[in-house]
Formats: sequence, structure tokens, C-alpha cells
Amino acid sequence: MTNAYRDSKGRPLVAVTGLGVVTSLGQGKEDNWAALKTGRSGIRPITRFPTDGLRTTIAGTVEFLGIEPYSASALSAAMAIAAATEAIEQARIASSTFPGPLYLATPPAEIEWPQRRALYDASSTSTETGYKRLLAAARGSEWRELHAISQFASVAECVARRLGTRGLPVSVSTACASGATAIQLGVEAIRRGDTTAALCIGTDSSVQIEALIRFSLLSALSTRNDAPAEASRPFSKERDGFVMAEGAGALVLESYQAAIARGANVLGIVLGCGEKADDYHRTRSKPDGTAIIGAIRNAVADAGVDPGDIDYVNAHGTSTPENDKMEYMSLRAVLGDHLTTTPASSNKSMIGHTLSASGAIEAVFSLLTIQNGVLPPTINYVTPDPEIPIDAVANSARPAEVRTVLSNSFGFGGQNVCLVLGAPL
Repeated sequence: MTNAYRDSKGRPLVAVTGLGVVTSLGQGKEDNWAALKTGRSGIRPITRFPTDGLRTTIAGTVEFLGIEPYSASALSAAMAIAAATEAIEQARIASSTFPGPLYLATPPAEIEWPQRRALYDASSTSTETGYKRLLAAARGSEWRELHAISQFASVAECVARRLGTRGLPVSVSTACASGATAIQLGVEAIRRGDTTAALCIGTDSSVQIEALIRFSLLSALSTRNDAPAEASRPFSKERDGFVMAEGAGALVLESYQAAIARGANVLGIVLGCGEKADDYHRTRSKPDGTAIIGAIRNAVADAGVDPGDIDYVNAHGTSTPENDKMEYMSLRAVLGDHLTTTPASSNKSMIGHTLSASGAIEAVFSLLTIQNGVLPPTINYVTPDPEIPIDAVANSARPAEVRTVLSNSFGFGGQNVCLVLGAPL
């Protein structure tokens, strides 16, 4: 480092001063960390909608925020606000407004089936039929509220109004890498000198019947409905798919210099970000792993650390047969023999796959791992896969001194973002 406030490349160091989280395990860092340490699962039967005839009937839903009337966008906004409020309060950075921009990861907005039925029924006098009739009703002035919440930017705009962030909020969707992308955007803005603080959030409430059916048709979901807590099995030989889940993670980022100047408590540092995409397939990763390998290498290089400096990997670890194997292969390509002594566990074994929010949630958990000196386990790790000889922190948490974490996020469509997170100076 050239000085206490800049990295080896002369860029402003980016500190984390606030963390917040909501998952199926509960609201807030305390409840979530207590569950993670004890290996408790948040996966349960779905009660939000009928599941008769569906191959998968389980998920990691968030039902405790009391959203009325319910909509996916309302839940996404509520989870984002809850996580961000916790992070801002910990950072002690704002009174009525947040002194920086908002970068928010959220899934594409859709009109859900109850609203579609309401639209269709309301347009019963239309001369149109089928989908054209639904579109004609949607264009009507009496549906302004539904139109507003169905826009992609609506969640970020709601959060920005509530928290008083500066400028136009930025919404981002890079599939399951979205949460990490939001953090990367905040890091880049601080490094450029555009701002001294940024609020980065990932939120996702995609446990809806249509989304569930889509993933099921791709054979991507676990069908262990009889034992929900045992369904997500990252890196285990008998893994059969991921479990959909909901949640939100929020981080307050600041330039290290600004944080120290105002007397903030620095929780960690975002040392580096790396991304690389491919166009091999809409859902599958490129077989040679070059995009994932490239994202990991770019993150390590951006952080200015050696692969041997990584103490722990917060793995993407979805519990799908192909993804887990590809992640191991890619980690091995970058970390080499160091991987044999580097623990790599998956939070998704307990909370499920929170999709667009996962990169932000897992960044929060990575920093809590550094702070508490405890590695969360990969639960349900019963039968090791001989093709994935990885230290998965099997079934029980493990004490460890951790200073540098690699947190991976790999999305459908070949969108990959990795973060290197470090302990405070």
C-alpha cells in the first residue's frame, strides 16, 4: 500500500461500515448468524400458493414481514429496506438521508397470476381475446398502481425514496451474480471519486409459481420435498438441484479515508472485484470453465493478493450437479494446490439460493465470518463427491482465523462476478 488510505494500485480503499440481512432464517445479522453457526436450515414447504401437481414444493420463503396486500415487488422492497436500515444504523452514517447513491440488484419485474386474472376479468367487455385483451386492460388508466409496481425500477425507486439516497438509483440484473454486481458498482464509484459512500443492496422475492415452474422445467430444482431441511446439498454426491429462496443483503461502502475521518467502525474492506461473462448457453456454464476461471482470477488480481492469500471461499455452491463441479474445477485452476487446504462452504445449504440477492447476502455472511472467526458449515454433506475433493466444512461450523475471503457468484447466461473481502486494517 502506498499509504493507509490507498491500495497497491493507488486507488482509494473501500471500507464496509454497515451490514444488514434478511433471509428465511430471520431478520437481521444476529438471528441469521446464530442459525448459520448451528447449521439450521430455513427451507420449508411452500404455503404462499397451491403446489398440487408440482415437482418441487419447498423453498426458503420470507413470510414474517407481513406484506399486505402481497406482491413480489412489495416484498422485495420491504426486505431491501429492512436490510438497508440495519446496515445504515450500524454505520451511523445518516440521519434522514443517506449521503451517497443506491445500487440495487433485483430480478426482472413481472405481473403475477392473481393480478393477471384481475386484469382479464376487468376487461370482460373488451372485443379482444386472450393475451391481447390482457394487454388492453393493462394499458388502462385504472391500473396505474399495478403498472407502477410492475416496472423494473420500481423497487429501487421505493427504497431510494424511503432512505433518501442521492441521485438516480441504479437497478441492476445480472442473474444470480446481481448482488455482487451491485457491490462492484459501488466499489467502482468510490474508486473513481464519484462519491465517498454508496449503499449496495441485493433483494429477491422470486418464489412465485411461474418462476418455480420455469426452474423446474429446466430440471434445476431439488425434489426432496419430504425433507425440506435436507434438500440443499452443495458438493455432496447425491445433490439433485438448488432450492429457490428469498432475502436481501445490504452493505454500506465508504472510502476508507472518509470512514476513518468521521470515526466509523470499519467492518472489513472490499479488496477486489472481478467479472467475466460468456455466451455459451442461456443456463449452462462454458464447459472449459474459462469465464468462471477468468472472474476468479480478475478478482484476485484486482485485490492485489496472491491466490495463496485466500483463507476461505464462500462458494456459490448451488447444489446442482454441473455448477458445483464447475466451481471446484475453476477454483482448482486458480488456487492450485492451495485449494487442498482452503475451506470452501456454501451458505445455500441452509438458506437456499436467493438468486439476484445471493451475492450481497453472501458478502454479508463472508464479512461476518471474518468478524467472528467462525466458518459456517455446508450442511447435508453426507456423501462426498469423489470428483469434488473439497474441504466443504462438512455439517458443523469450524473456528478459524480468516483475513481474506473469496466470495463467488455465478449466474445463468454466463454472468459471473467474484469479490475478495478482507479484514479491517
